Amino acid sequence: MREAEKVVITTAVTGSVNVPSQSPHLPLSAREVADSALEAIEAGSAVVHLHAREPDGRPTADPEVFEEIVARVSERADAVINITTGGASSMTMEQRLAAALRLKPELASMNMGTMNFVYSAIADKVTRWTHEWEKPYVLNTWSHPFVNTFDSIEHTLRTLGESGTRFEYECYDIGHLYSLAHFVETGLARPPLLIQGVFGVLGGIGADHANLEHMVRIADRLFGDDYYFSAFGAGRDQMPFATHSAWLGGHVRVGLEDSLWAGKGRLARSNAEQVRKIRAVVEDLGKEIATPAEARKMLALRGASTVDATGA
Repeated sequence: MREAEKVVITTAVTGSVNVPSQSPHLPLSAREVADSALEAIEAGSAVVHLHAREPDGRPTADPEVFEEIVARVSERADAVINITTGGASSMTMEQRLAAALRLKPELASMNMGTMNFVYSAIADKVTRWTHEWEKPYVLNTWSHPFVNTFDSIEHTLRTLGESGTRFEYECYDIGHLYSLAHFVETGLARPPLLIQGVFGVLGGIGADHANLEHMVRIADRLFGDDYYFSAFGAGRDQMPFATHSAWLGGHVRVGLEDSLWAGKGRLARSNAEQVRKIRAVVEDLGKEIATPAEARKMLALRGASTVDATGA
């Protein structure tokens, strides 16, 4: 692992997993998502990882909604925009790529394998649903896999890569590292890699700290000094895994996509609250927080001046 000179904080602002019935603080409309991202940037986040939703909270792949979010963020802050290509498991690959292909961001997420990505247990905890779509949506993950085939990964690397977009490689299991190594060997995935270890999603690797260290060991064997590491744990494991990643010399990710909580039994009121919390932890470890410019340099991104927020 290439040890971080300074720690990059990524904020996953809204995602597509959690639903409005779980928290009144989850950003939904394009303006809410953008404003929550801006608050996170002001708190110290160098990267914002963006999904989009309809005003009722339903995940959407509509490029126009993404365009509204990105334009508002880019007009007011100089941060690295990371657009999802994961979207939601209910979307087609064409839908999932539409926004990134139009907006050509500096960074995009890349899920490294087909998997069971299950969050149907949300239905066991919600006693009153805000919208009719929510319960069928989460229950659907029990019977439908999240599809990321090698041909779809290759297609994404080629099409987005041509525009200069680089990738946050999301690895939910050890096998995903070997899949990434294959694409490095073919020349489609180019160092320095940003590997995002994801822990605690049902169907992926568990939120065991031994698993985090094992993932780093295998990545070291496969990629040597050609990668940066970041990690997050889902739900209550968010802060412990971010802390562990920073302690190992890696970067961190927080945000309401990954956890709705700011502490035991206490909902986070904003993404910025989680950013401030992990920033304090990182600084207590004696590490500095990276600016967007420093994140761009580390990750070999092309720079904000070439991000097309208009679709032109």
